[in-house]
Amino acid sequence: MTSKQKFPVSDVTATSGYFSALKATVETAFYGNNVQAVTTIAAAYALAKKAPGVIVTDLPVQHASELGLPEDARVLVANDGQVVGRTAAARRIIGQPGVDTAELTKIAREAVFAGTRKSFLSGHVVVGLSADFAVEAHLMVPETYANNLYTYLLNFQIKTPEATQQYEQSRPLPEDDLYLYADPDWHHPDYPDGLAIFDPLHNAAIILGLRYFGELKKGTLTLAWATAHRNGFVACHGGMKQYQRQDGTFTMAAFGLSGSGKSTITLTSHGDRYPVKVLHDDAFVIDRQTGATTALEPAYFDKTQDYPMSDPNTRYFLTVQNVGVTLDDHGKKTLVTQDIRNGNGRTVKSRYVTPNRVDHLVESVDAIFWIMKDDALPPVVKVEDPSLAAAFGATLATKRSTAENVRADVDREQLVIEPFANPFRSYPLGEDYQDFYDLFQQRGMACYILNTGFFQGQKVKPSDTLDAIAAIVDGTAAFKPFGPLPAMRYLSLPNFAVDFSNSAYRALLRQRLDDRLTFLADKATVADGYDRLPLAATQALEKVAAALVE
Repeated sequence: MTSKQKFPVSDVTATSGYFSALKATVETAFYGNNVQAVTTIAAAYALAKKAPGVIVTDLPVQHASELGLPEDARVLVANDGQVVGRTAAARRIIGQPGVDTAELTKIAREAVFAGTRKSFLSGHVVVGLSADFAVEAHLMVPETYANNLYTYLLNFQIKTPEATQQYEQSRPLPEDDLYLYADPDWHHPDYPDGLAIFDPLHNAAIILGLRYFGELKKGTLTLAWATAHRNGFVACHGGMKQYQRQDGTFTMAAFGLSGSGKSTITLTSHGDRYPVKVLHDDAFVIDRQTGATTALEPAYFDKTQDYPMSDPNTRYFLTVQNVGVTLDDHGKKTLVTQDIRNGNGRTVKSRYVTPNRVDHLVESVDAIFWIMKDDALPPVVKVEDPSLAAAFGATLATKRSTAENVRADVDREQLVIEPFANPFRSYPLGEDYQDFYDLFQQRGMACYILNTGFFQGQKVKPSDTLDAIAAIVDGTAAFKPFGPLPAMRYLSLPNFAVDFSNSAYRALLRQRLDDRLTFLADKATVADGYDRLPLAATQALEKVAAALVE
């Protein structure tokens, strides 16, 4: 059985390995007589326009006909209440230590039963936009949340006849489709923050009590990345673009959490120096055998914080979430962006915002950039040892952004470690470490750390980062030894002096390295060592830390 054929009628029981209690519960719900399938983007738009609370603005959708929308389609707005970001505390991964599978599947059955008393909509998309990697995904949501379904069908590739033909030509995978059930109105006294249950081995999820659209997007990617990981790909929460030099290409991948500068780094054109091709700014996979990359989504789910309505990028908004609406001087409904209403205002932008957009790159990645907000690091550091490069990825230090719904007592300025900038991983951390180590060791990819926060009290501006990347692409970047630290060099930039004679700076850098080592030690003991890393990762960081006290 492959992902391109359903089970043979005569032998469904032979496919039992593709099912679990949660998978059977979720997929079965799609076939209820309370579920209406939405098969075109135009039909989804018509339903979304009539959904409760949706605002039809007077902003036209650009490239409407190419997207399958009516020529007079307008940008839609839908706003949530108190929660306007992802709720990590709601996630439960079946198969991970400490997760009560029997209890969770019982809750899922009851939630689905309760849902049979109201009308749902379902949609069908493809995740993965090349013959190298593509899987089908199905989503069902209550009819009152039609805008979330419409947004989902815009964010991923809706299953059109053309998309179906391309999908049929893609690599067969020993997997079933992805199935996601969502009911934002669900409530349970034991789960006041909602509940998102994932069964990544069986490609199923149920997302309960969570309104934010990002839960649906990242929930789908959680399953897709797990599928890719099982089938010979490196799962990547990052941005990817390729520079077109006269002597060839330079392909780079940048990994960072929302708000780290990942989208800015990926989508900035550098057209004055090099033409670029953009793969995506959030989700892709790398083929372990060839190094080729595939985008998982055609559209971009982007913050509106940095987009005043005078910005030309706003012309490519399709749907918008958690922003204000006002009337312009002609009495037309327009947007109030820049996070005035709340943090983490969001939009789905069409692929047409990047005319240099591609869905697949056959050239292997030349360099991986870990994006951090660690004030102990200068703006650009080159890491020249594969074990150390992978260890820094596994201990990527950054700050929480407004894209995440966290407790009020959580300090968003506090440094946290998020391995490989991917809080959506659903398999042991050591497997990701090995994947990236192999990219550095066997495929010879270079590794850089980009600090996009502050260094020595000085803010690293986007222009500083972008100019530094361009110098790396040029081959003109002059790296210096990073003090006594082995296998590390830094790019000397104006206003960002590195002074190892400063004892306070050395102490800060040592503290940051110790924080990483503590993180790895904790991961080795928590949850039966589910996230234990190879000893080489710890040894690589210990060697660097020791150099600071010699």
